[in-house]
Amino acid sequence: MEMKTIVQIKNVTKKIGKKVIIDDLTFDVRSGEVFGFLGPNGAGKTTTIKMLLGLMSITKGEMFIDGFNVEKDFEKAIAKVGGIVENPDLYKYLTGYQNLLHFWRMYPDIKRERIDEVIKIVGLEKRIHDKIKKYSLGMRQRLGIAQALLNSPKLLVLDEPTNGLDPAGIHELRNHLRALAKEENIAVIVSSHLLSEMELMCDRVGIIQNGKLVRIQDMKEMLGEEVDSVIALTVTPLDKAKAYLESLNSKYKPEINGMEIEIIENVENIPQLVENLVGQGIKIYGVRKEQQSLEKKFLEMTGGNEIA
Repeated sequence: MEMKTIVQIKNVTKKIGKKVIIDDLTFDVRSGEVFGFLGPNGAGKTTTIKMLLGLMSITKGEMFIDGFNVEKDFEKAIAKVGGIVENPDLYKYLTGYQNLLHFWRMYPDIKRERIDEVIKIVGLEKRIHDKIKKYSLGMRQRLGIAQALLNSPKLLVLDEPTNGLDPAGIHELRNHLRALAKEENIAVIVSSHLLSEMELMCDRVGIIQNGKLVRIQDMKEMLGEEVDSVIALTVTPLDKAKAYLESLNSKYKPEINGMEIEIIENVENIPQLVENLVGQGIKIYGVRKEQQSLEKKFLEMTGGNEIA
């Protein structure tokens, strides 16, 4: 499917009084992708989402959804947007189908057959006529997504969608979102503090700090960069190895972790390093490269601030 730019954020600034909350933010989100929005506490994620959904005014700059200006042409811009903020609001005394029917009535131009379509998309056919009070959190999230899909949106915005879910529910939601983006060609924006899940869920991530864009990058590219890596060495004696590595190169920053020493080094230099260690009478039992993670990259880019 053709990837089309659905969200355009151009030089957006938000001020409250004299304080700058969002500072000249620019990025876009395309159809068919899951875009992760990350940042430390107070970075401006929620403020950005509120401006995009028309819940907060824009001080400077422009936001577009499917080509429509959010401020100047709000009704057309928001017409093809679905969203969930944390847990979806559902009527627990009604069945899943009755909940969807209730929300369907708010859309005068949507055929009733669309209800059956979204039920199938989220895989709730067998439980759709059960009452919500019998649903697990994961099932409620799926029903919330079905509700958000009723108007065939081009953009789905989810703010902390994994809150309250157990690991199985998170896994289930992740798979549904990735399938939705690809099969329905929807642009999905996910704001979350669970970096390990964002790593598995997203195609690209945007990281902001203090209202400024730090980086936007393809997830595979971000995690595949091969300049310096964390190398774990299983050696004895540990103290002798640590002292030698510290004297050899200041960039190594060796840290003892159990029976291993972790250092920072280019993988191409490891054979020579192992030879040097053996020459010092240090026994090598194992060498491995730790897989780079989104959390490590995030902490590098934001200076180790608290994750939100």
